[in-house]
Amino acid sequence: MAENVKTVDDRIERIYNIAKEHFGEVRFVGIKKHTKIGWVAKIQFDEFESLVSEGKDATDALKNLRKRLKKIIDRYNMV
Repeated sequence: MAENVKTVDDRIERIYNIAKEHFGEVRFVGIKKHTKIGWVAKIQFDEFESLVSEGKDATDALKNLRKRLKKIIDRYNMV
């Protein structure tokens, strides 16, 4: 039986749910390949600036975005 492998869709869904739970409305969470920088993951909110993260591949960019989002949530919860 194959291991439980996370797909890019699973990662995007998880990031979306975390962001929506803590910040309310999320316009979108997505990923794209940029010609000069490589893979870029982005969360766009209705009421805040967007969060952007880069990576060597799609999975790496999404992991970096999730880490960044978690740091912001942790900082917010400390206040």
